[in-house]
Parts: sequence; C-alpha cells; structure tokens
Amino acid sequence: MRFLIEVSLLLLILLSAYKVFVLIKDNKKNGKETKIGLWIAGLIAGLILLLFLNPFVLVSTGHRGVVMNFGAVQDKILEEGIHFRIPIVQKIKQMDIQTQKLDIETLAYSKDIQTVESKIILNYSLKSELVNKLYQEVGKDYEMRLIDPAIQESVKSATAKFTAQQLIEDRAKVRDEIKAQLRERLQTYFIVQEFSITDFAFSNEYERAVEQKQVAQQSALKAENDLIRVKTEAEQRIAQAEAEAQAIKIQAEAITQQGGEDYVNLKAVEKWNGVLPSQMIPNATMPFINLTN
Repeated sequence: MRFLIEVSLLLLILLSAYKVFVLIKDNKKNGKETKIGLWIAGLIAGLILLLFLNPFVLVSTGHRGVVMNFGAVQDKILEEGIHFRIPIVQKIKQMDIQTQKLDIETLAYSKDIQTVESKIILNYSLKSELVNKLYQEVGKDYEMRLIDPAIQESVKSATAKFTAQQLIEDRAKVRDEIKAQLRERLQTYFIVQEFSITDFAFSNEYERAVEQKQVAQQSALKAENDLIRVKTEAEQRIAQAEAEAQAIKIQAEAITQQGGEDYVNLKAVEKWNGVLPSQMIPNATMPFINLTN
C-alpha cells in the first residue's frame, strides 16, 4: 500500500513539473527569460523530487539499519551514519542495540508450594550482527514475544528448586540460577548483561507463619539464655562455697599443726592492747590466765 502511494505521488510531482515547463514554453518560446524560467522550474522540481524520494538515510547512534528490498530483508546491515538507499525499492528499519532495561513482575511457586511474587529487572542488548534475522523472524515486538516469556519460564523453573525460606536466605543463588537460564534461552539474539531480583513477596498466611515462628524462636532463645544464666550463677555459688570450705579446712589444719589452743591464745595475745578489764565479773576468768595450770 505504501509503495503504491509513493509511486502515485512521484507521478503527480513529475506531471506538475511537466506542466510548469509547458506553461513557460508557451508564454515565451524564444526569449532568454524562458531558458532561465525552465532552469528554475527544473531546479524546483528536482528539489521536490529529491525531498520526496529521500535517497539518503541516517542510522542513529546505538542503532543498526535493516535493509529491505521491496519488503524482503537483506543480509546487509547498515552501521551508524549516513547511507544511500535506492528510492522506492529499499526501506531501512532501525534497530536499537543499546542496553535496554525491562521491569517485569512474575508469579511462581516455591519447592514447598508457596506462592511467590517477584519483581525482576533485566538489562539486555541485541546482538548487532543478527538484528536483520531478529527483525525478519520476530519483528520489533521481541520483548513481548521472546523476552517476557523467557523471564516467566526461567523464574518459575528456578523458583521451584528452592523452598520459600531458601528463596529469602539464598537470594544471590536464586538470582544466578535465573540468570543462567535466561542466558541460555535468549542467547540466539540477545546479550543478557545484568539481572536482579528487587523483591520477593509471599502470601499473607505464610508471612504470618514466619512471624510466629520468629517469635517462638526468640522466646526459646530467651528461655535458653535464662537457663544458661541460672546454671552459671549456681555453678559460681557452688564454686564460691567450695572455695570457702577449702579455705576453712586449710585454716583448721594450720591451727592444728601449730599447737591448737595454744596457737589460738597466741593469736589473741598478739591482738591484745595490754589493758586489763576495769571490772571483773564473778566466776569469770582473767584473760590469758589459766588457773588450772
């Protein structure tokens, strides 16, 4: 359809240019002004024709040009810059080979049959040497037709290998597993540059169960710590009592070895200040005086 429109417009331009030439020729057949007018008319017609046909194409930075002859994709791929094309015959479709970012949400199930909602970010680019084949076989909606399904399948496959708890604890391992599967699935036309999991979300029931489990674990840990503390304090008291008993035993043995009662009296004399009591209690003994002796 577009080809027919272009051909029709081209014929219309040529016809208009011809009428201009004829009009100028009829008005002044032999004058100098006629020649100048013909040149001007020809120049204007040429410019209009050039603008319409547009035989040059500019391939933008970070793009590659897919060449089509009458709609058929060619092997030739245009690099960045200005290129000549055959008007009407050739069309150029530009393909972006710069790094592209894709955000997507997925729904999968873990190994223990827990619902897992994931938010995924994929950075990828097209293989520049295959953009013509990609356009020919898939078209420009390759994200919807190839990349999106590949992400969904890779996430489902990898998630099913891990329990919900492992998905939380071993996120890096899960990410690497998904990334490896994506590279394998997309290797024909794409370069997987970076892949990340920005969020894992589970069902409300599972999250409540995890919270209750954490509370129970904290309570058990507190009880265990309290038991260890009580046991430690008891052991400390036992050790202190044993030490005190051992000290008393040692002192008793020392007293016995050094004379028993005489040793005790000696220690008392060492502490006496030399002053006798000013009053005597009947039947009381004089300090340090043993009348029986």
